[in-house]
Amino acid sequence: MVTTNQNSLCLRCGKNSLLTDDTTGERFCGKCGFVISETLQDSGPEWRSFSKEGGTDPARTGAPSSLMIHDMGLSTVINPINKDASGKPLSTSMKSTIERLRTWDSRSQVHEPIDRNLRQALSDLNKLKDKVAIPANVLEKASYIYRKALEKKLVRGRSIAAMIAASLYAACRDTETPRTLKDIADAANVKRKDIARCYRLLHHELELKMPVVDSIQCIARISSKLDISEKTKRYAVKVLKDAQERKESAGKDPMGLAATALYLSCVHNGVAITQRDLAEAAGVTEVTIRNRYKGLKADQTTKSEL
Repeated sequence: MVTTNQNSLCLRCGKNSLLTDDTTGERFCGKCGFVISETLQDSGPEWRSFSKEGGTDPARTGAPSSLMIHDMGLSTVINPINKDASGKPLSTSMKSTIERLRTWDSRSQVHEPIDRNLRQALSDLNKLKDKVAIPANVLEKASYIYRKALEKKLVRGRSIAAMIAASLYAACRDTETPRTLKDIADAANVKRKDIARCYRLLHHELELKMPVVDSIQCIARISSKLDISEKTKRYAVKVLKDAQERKESAGKDPMGLAATALYLSCVHNGVAITQRDLAEAAGVTEVTIRNRYKGLKADQTTKSEL
């Protein structure tokens, strides 16, 4: 198809007779045949539809690969829609045949016991995701740690639930996500002692380098359960930063320090709250808050005197 360009003059003969070939993209003069340009820039979308039915779907591949999936999302799956390539429904006999093929295809994807172990572990991890409210990057890290443990045969003879819970706790520690061992144990319905034992095994055998838990990150979690104001939280962060500078927080439970800093901030700002409420929100005892309160209060008194 050839179209005429209005208000365009030929560079050679000066005639207003430029034409454009929509197929090849050439622009040329209809009088003297001088070619102005040989290519035409396409202003449409970069993609095209790859579906047989047509449409505007730009998808070229399936879902992205993920460590959370047993085969990392790289396996082939028979389409569950009982239609042929032209969109027509399958016959009754063909439906039965395709259903049988789907069953064998699903069975053929798991050949070895290690594959069945990984599938069950990742299924348990997917259940923990909603109970503990874990972001996607932490789940990917937990899957990676468990796969490494499976390669070194650390899972053999141990509970799958305990090992995947320990992997999740290790991922939370590595990404500095404030989740305690008790939270993971309650969600996985596994004894805390078993998860701790598996975590120590992973830490030693995989040579994991874990950062120190920052007690400041625990303040937002505790305060969200008790609806504490932003002013109170800011003063609690200031108290913890002073304690870290003086190295008073070394070797102490971060949740207990965060609860104590919030209690000290509530006392300073005149907010009515009990030690029991803070202890229940933080998962610690009232005795812990009282013991930490003495040290943090002494630091603030010393700082004000200076």
